[in-house]
Amino acid sequence: MVKADAALSYSGREVRKYDNDHFLTGLFAPADRREAMFALHAFNLEIAKTREVVTEPIMGQMRLQFWRDGIAAVYEGGSVPRHAVMDPLAAAIGGLGLSRPLFDKLIDAREADLEDDPPANLTCLVNYAEVTGAPLVELSLEVLGVRDEAARAAARHVGIGYALTGILRAVPFHARQHRQMLPLDLMVTHGARSSDLFELRSKPELRPVVAEVAAVARRHLEEARSLRRKLPKAALPALLPAVLADLHLSVIAREGNDVFAPRVLMPNPFRQAKLAWAALRGRY
Repeated sequence: MVKADAALSYSGREVRKYDNDHFLTGLFAPADRREAMFALHAFNLEIAKTREVVTEPIMGQMRLQFWRDGIAAVYEGGSVPRHAVMDPLAAAIGGLGLSRPLFDKLIDAREADLEDDPPANLTCLVNYAEVTGAPLVELSLEVLGVRDEAARAAARHVGIGYALTGILRAVPFHARQHRQMLPLDLMVTHGARSSDLFELRSKPELRPVVAEVAAVARRHLEEARSLRRKLPKAALPALLPAVLADLHLSVIAREGNDVFAPRVLMPNPFRQAKLAWAALRGRY
């Protein structure tokens, strides 16, 4: 289904190592679009890790500006900065006519990661999930040559559902950085405390907060699936992350919505089989 590991590009290796979900779904893209898919997700990795690799917000802004300027140079015919991800990304953009506004949205969205304030409510969290998740799925569709409105609508819902799922799974990671990505109002409503979160204490009060966010993620995945009959078959690889979001949400539910449970972050042994079965049936 894909060339040998030793022959993977830099982008492919980075995505396989740090975003294995999208590496696996990328394998279902046609062979001539696979490298563009890996470049796209490697770019997303670069901007998404900004908060983790800088010590000051100004440094994060400079890092994001590097990517903002690089994307602008690709589209405006300027001098594209040398970078192991930028080169294949520029080739994908030029060869496939990918939409610049979607890249700009992804970069702008990562500015929020440089702030420490938690989302005020569930609406704020969903908005964050949308701007960080939906453009990525839309660009994946464009890599596959799909640009119709029904597919974009499905991409929005898959992007939100998958991003919310990722936020739940990343609660312990964010807590170690003294970051809270769970809605503040839900924390207050259920009596969950940030101090417990930052001390990595799994408290019963946190679980209904997780349950409410997970329920919203599921609703968006259901909305995406309601559009399935309107979509071209070519769209499927871009929407397959919905299958993995379901798997992750199922594990969280089985663990009683305890996102500190070790199984929540363990690689699911059935991922490849679930993806293969979904792709065979044309489902996501």
